[in-house]
Amino acid sequence: MRWRSSGIRWAVCLVAAGLVAAGCSADDPSAEGLSGELGTTSDINPRPREEIREGGNLRLAVTSYPANWNTLSNDGNEGEIADIQRPMMPRSFIVDAAGELTVNQDYFTSVELTNTNPQQVTYTINPKATWSDGNPITWEDIASQANALSGRDKSFFIAITNGFEFVEKVERGVDDRQAVLTFSHPFAEWRGQFSGNSSLFPKSVTATPESFNEGLRDAMGPTAGPFQIQSADRGQSRIVLGRNPNWWGERPKLDTITYTVLDRSAWVGGLRNNEIDAISLASIDDVQNVRNTPGIEVRRAPGNRWRHITFNGAPGSILAEQGVRVAISKAIDRQGIAAATQAGLVENPRPLNNHLYLQGQKGYQDNSLPFDPDAAARELDALGWKLNGDVREKDGRKLIIRDVMYNDPLWVQIAQIIQQNLARIGVGLTIDTKPAAGFFTDVIQPGDFDAAQFIFAGDAFSLSSMRQIYYYDPDDLQGNYGRIGSPELNDLIDRTLRELDPDKAIEMANEVDRTVFEMGHSLPLTQSDGSWGVRSDLANFGSPGLATYDYTKIGFVQ
Repeated sequence: MRWRSSGIRWAVCLVAAGLVAAGCSADDPSAEGLSGELGTTSDINPRPREEIREGGNLRLAVTSYPANWNTLSNDGNEGEIADIQRPMMPRSFIVDAAGELTVNQDYFTSVELTNTNPQQVTYTINPKATWSDGNPITWEDIASQANALSGRDKSFFIAITNGFEFVEKVERGVDDRQAVLTFSHPFAEWRGQFSGNSSLFPKSVTATPESFNEGLRDAMGPTAGPFQIQSADRGQSRIVLGRNPNWWGERPKLDTITYTVLDRSAWVGGLRNNEIDAISLASIDDVQNVRNTPGIEVRRAPGNRWRHITFNGAPGSILAEQGVRVAISKAIDRQGIAAATQAGLVENPRPLNNHLYLQGQKGYQDNSLPFDPDAAARELDALGWKLNGDVREKDGRKLIIRDVMYNDPLWVQIAQIIQQNLARIGVGLTIDTKPAAGFFTDVIQPGDFDAAQFIFAGDAFSLSSMRQIYYYDPDDLQGNYGRIGSPELNDLIDRTLRELDPDKAIEMANEVDRTVFEMGHSLPLTQSDGSWGVRSDLANFGSPGLATYDYTKIGFVQ
């Protein structure tokens, strides 16, 4: 599943392609050994439980207060909200740094593919698993969520179907603690339906469109994890999680986890002033500032978040024509953007060249369009977009793109590089910055952009996001904010998701990715290097790679 995020700030390292600022040398020693590829590593200061002291408050920062606590809904489909919920909500699998899966025994004693014709998956729920309102977790919670995300009732404002469009029915198993899902078609990524970035919600949230769309807009509902909401105050911009007294698993070491809404530009200062315990870092300046602060260390494993540009192909948009989007894609120097933003952070900065797989994941290959501004100019000429002064025109309309992004210095710098790239071929670009509050609900979802820059997060379930983002149904956009697609691509996505042979699924997924590039749907830029600044005595937390945290083991060393 792809989570969106707008609010990661990178201190500016270069003002434009080829202009390197002081302290940003590409051979900076801080980048030694950091390849930028996901692998089998994480950097979290792993310590056994006996070395962690009892109690303590983990202080973290977020850029905005949740607009909707339901991360299954389009309004709540944001990475920061999911991060806040992870210590509180059920997921079916635990993922290690290499992307290997084991059943999360706190919630399920088994999750098994029990039949292939038809495909059936059986979830056996831990008999101790209970929602915070006292109700047991049962097969009805699974059935209700499967129905809500199926896409059959368009009144549910869902972010992703996540394969539930293929679930024909959900039945009670041997008792209320077992659910049997029967699929109308095979679904390759069945393990990710209640895992990765997608958790199980109680039926009180997913039962009706009203409860799904509006029920968690102002407050979190029932939870089921080692932590629960202790207090949440939108006015004070603070959320505090406390231990769940009815938690049936290992007792958490921490007393509380506190999330404070703080502008991203203040995060490094908050960490250095002992107001925050851990933050993500995104520039060599951040890394050097943190490294030189006593009591703080840099932890790094290649990250799973990636920057990209989504194009708007809706009728009437300046980029409605596929050929124009493709030409513009070829004119953007993504390698220059990678060098500009990641110098000193990785050894060999390079762009991300796949929409579905991250660098280092099995299946990753370069399916991108070549950087070729001369070809881009010729293609625009052939499409009737002729130079008139500095900017091309067609039928009296100037080829000027409005590029929308979170008001963040690095996003603006990336846009300025793109602005220079496109000026070379006679395309104008207007930089339009927006505040974090309402960025998705008021700007991205309605399609109020020609191009939009934001961040997606990948996970171990690479195929689960294909339908969410790249399938086009005008009556069910989900995450396809650019409104770009075709029946042929839809069919290829469906066939890929039905392929149970992992190697064949990878081959088909890369065919999907090539098609997405060729349609000019969107353009990946760079994958995060995964740098974190963390208080030195904090254990089992930091830069996890693909791995999931064990929130019961996070804490401060004795």
